[in-house]
Formats: sequence, structure tokens, C-alpha cells
Amino acid sequence: MSQPERFEILILGSGAGGKLLAWHMARSGRRTAVVERRWIGGSCPNINCLPSKNEIWSAKVAHMVHHAAQFGTVTGPVAIDMATVRQRKRAMVDDLIAMHLQNYQTSGAELIMGSGRFVAPKTLEVRLNDGATRVLAGDQVFLNVGTHAAIPSVPGLEAARPLTNIEALELDYLPPHLIVLGGGYVGLEFAQAYRRFGSRVTVIQHGPQLMDREDPDVAAEVQRILSDEGIHVLVAAETLHVHGRSGEEVSLVVRTSSGEQHIEGSDILVAAGRIPNTAGIGLEKAGVEVDDRGYIRVNERLETSASEVWAIGECAGSPQFTHVSEDDFRIIRDNLAGGKRSTRDRLVPYCMFIDPPLAHVGLSEGEAQRQGVSVRVARLPTSAVLRTQTSDERQGFMKTLVGGSDDRIRGFTMIGAEAGEVMAAVQTAMLADLPYPRLRDAVLAHPTMVEGLGSLFSNVPPRSVLSTRTYGAQ
Repeated sequence: MSQPERFEILILGSGAGGKLLAWHMARSGRRTAVVERRWIGGSCPNINCLPSKNEIWSAKVAHMVHHAAQFGTVTGPVAIDMATVRQRKRAMVDDLIAMHLQNYQTSGAELIMGSGRFVAPKTLEVRLNDGATRVLAGDQVFLNVGTHAAIPSVPGLEAARPLTNIEALELDYLPPHLIVLGGGYVGLEFAQAYRRFGSRVTVIQHGPQLMDREDPDVAAEVQRILSDEGIHVLVAAETLHVHGRSGEEVSLVVRTSSGEQHIEGSDILVAAGRIPNTAGIGLEKAGVEVDDRGYIRVNERLETSASEVWAIGECAGSPQFTHVSEDDFRIIRDNLAGGKRSTRDRLVPYCMFIDPPLAHVGLSEGEAQRQGVSVRVARLPTSAVLRTQTSDERQGFMKTLVGGSDDRIRGFTMIGAEAGEVMAAVQTAMLADLPYPRLRDAVLAHPTMVEGLGSLFSNVPPRSVLSTRTYGAQ
């Protein structure tokens, strides 16, 4: 092995947390290198968050045009040009890549395009994309390698060459019948988007409900919304066999509670979970341990089992959101500067960008029940918010959990227009530990969606009244 090039900071993977750390350290005067196999800036700006939301917005425009008459706008025949949809997405991605390259240049961090593998502790052999090889050693090493889509071990599925989120964003044609394996966030976002573009869509979910981490009422409302748009949903369904090839003709045999079904389609999209990109990168030679699912073992400071080696984002088992990877960066940055931050007790929000969107922060009812947490539950239909009378965006509901013996806000869920922005107001109150009456009695602008929080929190049962959804001792 050739003599390694030495860096103070060596980062494998350029995802959200890794790139922020690289730019910060380089601007602080540390000699920094980032090794990235393919996606400059990570998966979010290239193949996940932003590109998918770009195409989801195009699908929303298509949906609005198809329903323009109810708002008094008369249109002629409507056609979907998927090549233009894709080009709009690609243009955005190109702009984001240029922005990232500019940040590398101005920060002084060196971006090395190639595949890295540990050959010794804190030492990477990098096979560059141009065919050359470099050996790099870091005083401090950070792993930010992310995850990839899992392909379930269903007979015939891999041979069918199914789409994942990557390929689904590159289609320049409209699938006549898209079959989505997986009823989680990625699968449902794509399902609705392609239905709005004009595809026939079937969603097959192995579990008993869509979005298995959500409360049953949330899953049922999302299923109702999607079914009303013409998406066929099968839950508690096991795919037994796949024939054919995605993009041509496919046939699935599916076992349901009512017996076996044969489903014919044109394309298959697999959205059935993620696998960490930790295999084959020599972690054992670096002294970095992984768990039984392949995620890197870290403590609450994101330190691995190897000295001076940290892990960031999804590969460390952190919740699989860009904003969490960014917080991982902040934890590491502050701890390296002498702070004492940890991943414990983080208040992690998330959104699913179907239309209307789903937003959640804090405890769900199911989590409260499992943890024995006493809560009072209040609900409000989205249609009760006056803003929806102006926009006709009346689907969904808000739900909040408040402490059973105090007035702390313990959780919030919303399905409805602008749910992410409304959730942020509740999250801010939770971070400030404000009692719920402060939101209930706040002067909120009219007519806005956030105005509904006043009515929602007015529905919180008194402490002396036991709600049917109150868990734990009072």
C-alpha cells in the first residue's frame, strides 16, 4: 500500500450531515477531504427529497388543471408530458449540484469522486471514478454513507428489474398501470403523483395498514384520500410471485384475506424499506462495529466503536430524514468544540408530502399507550378551519396529545393543507415547553390554517374528565 495522504478531517459520503461538517471544518482551517461515490451533496438533492417533491408538485399542478372547472377556469384537453416533468426536475438537480460544488470550492474542502474502502484504521483506499487510486488517512474520520432501497426476496421480483425511487424519478413515459410494493411514505407519495399524472395505480402493503408507524385513524384517513383519487389499495397482502419485466408487462400473485389475486400491470415500484450502505466498505478493518441490520453502532454522541471515528445520518440508525442528519452534524460540531450535546430526547418532526400532506411531531397515541404515558386527546376536522372554505382543501384532521396531569403538549398530527407549517408552530411551543392554553388563547392571523390550532386546543378535555384515548394513570 502506498503512503497515505494525510487529512485532519476525512469524510466518507457527502450527505446532508457530512457535507455540512466538511464545509464547517474546512472553513475553520482544517485540511478536509470528502469521498463521494456518485451523488454530490448526497441523496436528498439528487434522488430523494427534493427531486421527488419537484415531481409531486408537477403532479399537483396536473391535478389542479383537471379540476379547474370547479374554480371557474375552463380548460381544453389536458395532456401530461413526462419528458418535460423530468427535465424540470433535472434542471433543479443541476442547479443544486452547482451550488454544492461552489460551497466545496469556497470552503476549501476537497471533494474526491470515487468509491472508498477501509484498508486500515482511519485509512481509506479510494478507487477514483476516473480509474486511478488514492490512499487517504484522517486524524478524525466521519461516516455518512446513507442507505439504499431494499428489494424484498419475492420470487421473480429482482428478475423483473423493478423501479426504485431513483428510476421512478427518471421516467420519461407514463406507466399505464404502476404497481407499488410498500405502503410507506415513499411509496404513497409516488403512488399519488403517478395517479395524478394519469397512471392506474395499485398499492400493495404487507402490513395490516398503510404507514405502519402511524395511528390507525391516521392511516385510515390517508387510505380514504388515496382511494378517493382512484388508487387501489391492498393491505395485509403478501406478494408471492412476480412474472415479467417492469416497463413492459408484469403479473403478480398476491395473497390477501379473501384469497389469492392476480394483478396485471406495466411497471413495479419497490418502496419497501432501506438498507444501510455499510457492506463491502471494510468497516471491520477500521474497527467499526455494526448491528444485526448493518447499521453502524454509535453512542448518543454519534461516536462509533473505533476511536476518533463518528457516524452521521441514516447509516448510524438515525431517523431517515435530511433534517435529522443535519442535526447529527450540529451534535458532532458542538461536541468537538467541547460541548455536551446528544441524540437523546430529540423532538423530531416529519412530513409525508402526499396532498394534503401529513405532518407529525412528538408522541402518537400508539406510542403513548406503549409507554404508559397519560394523555388527553383532542381532534379537529380540517374542514372546521375557515381557511378551507376559501380553498376547498377540506380533507383530513388535526390531533393533539396533551399531558393527562399537566398542560404540556406531548404530540401533534395533522393531515391537511399546509400541515408542515402548522406543525412547526406546535413544535415551537413544545420546544419552549409552553402549556397548551398559550396556543389555545393566542391571537392567530385570520384566515390561515394555523388559526385552527385555537379551535383544536379548545377541544382538549379537562384534567378531571377521562378521555377514551387517555393512557396511564391520572
